[in-house]
Parts: sequence; structure tokens; C-alpha cells
Amino acid sequence: MAQVLEFRLPDLGEGLTEAEIVRWLVEVGDVVAVDQPVVEVETAKAMVDVPCPYAGVVTARFGEEGSELPVGAPLITVAVGAAAPGGSTEASTSSTADSGGSAAGSGNVLVGYGTSEAPARRRRVRPTLAVPAAANGRSVAAGPLEEPDDGPRAQTAAQDASVAVATGRVDGPVPVISPLVRRLARENGLDLKELTGSGPDGLILRADVEYALRAAAVQTRTAPVPAATPATAPATTPGGTRVPLKGVRGAVADKLSRSRTEIPDATCWVDADATELMRARAAMNATGAPKISLLALLARICTAALARFPELNSTVDMAAREIVRLDAVHLGFAAQTERGLVVPVVKDAQARDTEALSVEFARLTEAARTGTLTPAELTGGTFTLNNYGVFGVDGSTPIINHPEAAMLGVGRIVPKPWVHEGELAVRQVVQLSLTFDHRVCDGGTAGGFLRYVADCVEQPAVLLRTL
Repeated sequence: MAQVLEFRLPDLGEGLTEAEIVRWLVEVGDVVAVDQPVVEVETAKAMVDVPCPYAGVVTARFGEEGSELPVGAPLITVAVGAAAPGGSTEASTSSTADSGGSAAGSGNVLVGYGTSEAPARRRRVRPTLAVPAAANGRSVAAGPLEEPDDGPRAQTAAQDASVAVATGRVDGPVPVISPLVRRLARENGLDLKELTGSGPDGLILRADVEYALRAAAVQTRTAPVPAATPATAPATTPGGTRVPLKGVRGAVADKLSRSRTEIPDATCWVDADATELMRARAAMNATGAPKISLLALLARICTAALARFPELNSTVDMAAREIVRLDAVHLGFAAQTERGLVVPVVKDAQARDTEALSVEFARLTEAARTGTLTPAELTGGTFTLNNYGVFGVDGSTPIINHPEAAMLGVGRIVPKPWVHEGELAVRQVVQLSLTFDHRVCDGGTAGGFLRYVADCVEQPAVLLRTL
């Protein structure tokens, strides 16, 4: 006999509490395999395909495309061991823990995250009962009633199913017999005809009603606020469109607001002659080896500067009133995408040479463009490199990426008049800016860091001292 298992939205990591359903990948009645993706969701950090740890037939989905669900809310229910549309019985040795068909999690909900294996279940087998035909010609499946001891939901389902077998009644076109189920639906204004039962022969159980009510409550909580109509809007308010602050835009708003609220930041900047750096890059890329990006060169300069000024690779623990200086440099870089601004993180950047940095930047940039960055690739940064020169601007005073302590901004590199070796010349000039948390250091440290970066940009050979 099929066992209906519930799969809930897993913890996607790094403090994320909700996700928006972008696209369902399965329909009710579809057969799914262990670890098959069933829904595509968007968190505040990335697009993620969520695989199901069970194999069987999908009996219910919770949430419409475009709605948001909190972590822990039901996503789908799967009948393990149910007959597939073609008449075969779905079974998977990887999803059963014993010959009785007790399902276990695959442990592979997401790369980098996972579900623990389902706990062992004690099973009680009731005697087979003879079931009379229902008045509408449909019969309730007979057989041993397996009752897993895995919490109130399973006990509720087993109790409702037991009543169905004992009475053999299925009312009209809506298969529900429990007075409790009817009353619960009636008191909450729920139409039972709209539900798909997860019990034997489509029997609607109390758990089905409870899940439907929870899903409706989640959708009500997350529904966008409707735009004000001319009848209710102030006369002086022009017409417009309300855009919910959610997803990436909402996450950016929260983080930037927190940064400006908590961090006493300051910015210093300097113009630098990048002519020699651009020549060095051209020479590197003329060798036939993999191309070196300008961002990778700037990143290598940053890691060398942070080795000299470790105060800027830190975070502040106000609860303990301590500055935490970090050993590894996890270098974030701002990337503008169709979904908004994201900050992928190159882990252990201090241990990578320029070529390795260039390869990793290219990989993460492509993943950002396609929306396939994982939460782990978007979190854990300790210092951010922001190349806003790609937008055609010279300077900026960026907001620090909380809880980091500093961000280096790089403007566009353009030909400008410059005094070089005592004479006026046209050189490739860039403006560099450093925004820093004034709690972790004073202006002397910040100025020393920025001056070292500018010296490396102007004379790349300076880097040889730290390589």
C-alpha cells in the first residue's frame, strides 16, 4: 500500500527564510525519482532547483507560481509505492529503508546542503478488512493499514483512513467521510471539491485540509499590496506602479539599510596612472596563455594590500565589542545581472594566482548571468571589489557590504592629461576609492591601503615584492 510522504521547502542556507516559486517542474500525478528536481525557486540570493528526496507519484503541490513560501512549508506530497499511470508500481531501493517500504531521505536536497535520513519508523499492521462497495460505485482500497509512528500528521492520516475502511463510505463526488474534516473545511470556508485527497482512492484527509489552509495563509501573507486607486489615493499623489521589495531587490535593500544604520563609514579616493598596468596585461595576454582579466589583476593587488593592512579584512562583533581580523580573504565582486545586483564570492582569493583568479571570476560571472549561483557562492565575503567603471562612471562612494569592513571601488580607465616624468602626456587614468568602517581603523591605515593599491596600479613591478 502506498505511503504518502510530505516534502517541505528545505533550509536553503545562510539564514534564508523564504523562497518564491518560479516554476513547477512536475504535475500532480507525475512519477518522480529520488533527487529529481520538482520545483525551481528564487531566493534572495539565487535561483535554485529543489530536488525531492523521495521516489513515487506526486499527489499534491502547495503554492502557485509567483507565490512565496517560508522554509519548512509543504512543497509536495509523494505516494511512495503508488501505482504509476502505466500500471506499474513505483519502487526505489534508494528510497526504502526496509522491505515494508519505509521511505528515507536521499540526503541530497541541494548541493552544499541536504536532508538527514528519515528516522526509522515503527509500523503497526492492522488486519485486512472487507470493504463494501461505496454508494457511488467506487470502492475504498482494502488491505493492511500500515500506520507509521512519525508524528501527529501521520497519526491523523491513519485515523481518517481507518474510519474510511471501517465504514466503507465515500460521499458523492467528494471522497470525504470524516465529520471532523467536513467541519474544519466548513468553518474555514474551504471547498472540498477543490482538493485532491491523499488517502486511499483519493480520500480527503484532515491533513489535506490543514495543508490547504496553511498554503492559503502563506499566499495571503505574501500577496503584494495592491496599488492605490484614484478613489483612495491622495489627490496630490500621481499615478504609478507599486513594486514589491522582495527577492534580490528586497535583500539588497535590507542589507544596504543595515549597513548604513550600523557602520560608521568613510571614503577616501585617489587618481592613478594605469598605463603600465594595461601594458602589463596586454603583454600577459600576448603569450598565448589563458587570458587575464583586468578584474583579476586588481583582485591580486587587493589581496597583496590586505596582507599589509589586515585591519580591512575584518568584521566587528558589537555584542562582544571586538574586531575580528580574518585569516582568509573571501573576495566579493559586484556583478550586475537582469535579476539585479549580486555579489559572488571568490573563496580563499589570497591563495590564488592571477590566472586562477581570472578563471574563477569568469565562472562566477557566467553563473551570475544565468542565475545559477548557489547560496554558498553568494555569501561569506570578507572584502568587496566593485568595478563600477563598467557603467561609464569615474567615481563613487559605495555602501559597505555588511558585515564586511571595506570596499574598493574602481572607476573607468580613460585617457587623460597627466604629468609623466616631468612632462605633460596623455595617460590611462583611473580613480580608486576606498570606503571603510571607521571602527576597524583610522584614516592612516585606510590611506596606506589605498596608496599601496595605487602604487601597484602605476607600477605593477611593486607586486613582485610580495609574490
